[in-house]
Amino acid sequence: MSALGGSVVSVWNRYRSVPIVYRLAAAFVLGVVVAFTVGPPASALEPIGDLFLRLLGMIVVPIVAFSLLSGVRRLSPAKMGRVGGIVVGLYAATTTIAGIIGLAVANLLDPGTGVMLTGGGSDSAQPPGLREVVLGIVPENPISALASGDLLAIIFFIIVFAIALALVRDRTDDETVREGVETFFSLAEAGMEAMFTIVWGVMEFGVLGVFALVAAELAGKDVGAIVALGSLVAVVTLAIAIHIAFTYLLVIVSGLVGRSPSSFLQGARNAMVTAFTIRSSSATLPVTMSDAEENLKIDESIYGFSLPLGSTANMDGAAIRQAVTVVFAANVVGQSLGLGEQVAILLVTVLISIGTAGVPGAGLIMLTVVLQQAGLPLTIVGFVAAVDPVLGRVATLNNVTGDLAVSTLAAKWNDAIDLDDGVWASDDTTPSSAPAIDD
Repeated sequence: MSALGGSVVSVWNRYRSVPIVYRLAAAFVLGVVVAFTVGPPASALEPIGDLFLRLLGMIVVPIVAFSLLSGVRRLSPAKMGRVGGIVVGLYAATTTIAGIIGLAVANLLDPGTGVMLTGGGSDSAQPPGLREVVLGIVPENPISALASGDLLAIIFFIIVFAIALALVRDRTDDETVREGVETFFSLAEAGMEAMFTIVWGVMEFGVLGVFALVAAELAGKDVGAIVALGSLVAVVTLAIAIHIAFTYLLVIVSGLVGRSPSSFLQGARNAMVTAFTIRSSSATLPVTMSDAEENLKIDESIYGFSLPLGSTANMDGAAIRQAVTVVFAANVVGQSLGLGEQVAILLVTVLISIGTAGVPGAGLIMLTVVLQQAGLPLTIVGFVAAVDPVLGRVATLNNVTGDLAVSTLAAKWNDAIDLDDGVWASDDTTPSSAPAIDD
């Protein structure tokens, strides 16, 4: 090898030795700097960011399919019902708590008070009703659902199909059929390993992709518009920080799992940073699964079910965001919200979050539902759109953190987590515990 080639390899190895989470964070900061120093010309980087999102989107459906099949393989139908009940119950509980925290913090701090906003009308699409959301979970054509990337429908069908395979395996007396089922499950296992290899390559490109995505997204934006809505951003961020610290870290990780919150954050940081940079729970799913397996040491039988479901049905961040935004909207237009109205808003927020897609921009559609429930003008959506990139990022970070926290607790309750390995290895839950070592 030539001296130049050796130098290139050496530089690449040093670059790779830096944890991906730090490289992604540096890319995000550099993207912000370029956006506000170069200005509109930075939007020329958009195709690179779009390519990164396409790569992530490319692997979401295969990962959901393979992971659910692999997860059900390790569960008996009876245990599947137990795990499913625990996961769905925990998601419903954390989303309800999130909405309560959002309303409480918003009522305490009153974001938007004294702010007069005019104009900014929005042509919002009519969101689906609750009936359509529920019926939409069951696909009319599973192949069409796979092709269109309808994750809730995909998850429903694959869970039903995988449980049916498990029942056939457990009940059949035909050895050929049993072997066929095991072969099917084995192919899913192999596919999952292949997808994790692809994830590695996509995330390496993601450093460049995140830089381009952020630079292009913020290029030419009016900073003044974001400053004018700073109270909304600040209150949403504070409520999310309280929810993460209290619900996930204090109650779930420390109280119920009995482990150090710092260890959990160490294990979940890759997914959290990725969620913040690309603001999509669904697109972050490959990284979330990687953290669950490699860092938090959760068995695939749990995270293979809980994480795909959580990426579409667990929207704690969205619940907080909508709860705070509706109070902000009421303050801006000078309308007071009574206790009964706020309870109704809370119920709608929790229910409709189940059908909200885990992709950028979905929060604005969800906001129209909440504003309609509160009798507030939809023109607020136009104003909130100015800071949607910021709100979407912190909400998505919350969602992904919640997915991993619930998965950790569900795994603990089902003896499906190795609390002596991964980030937990140096965690004795005492202050003198040595810090976890970077991967």
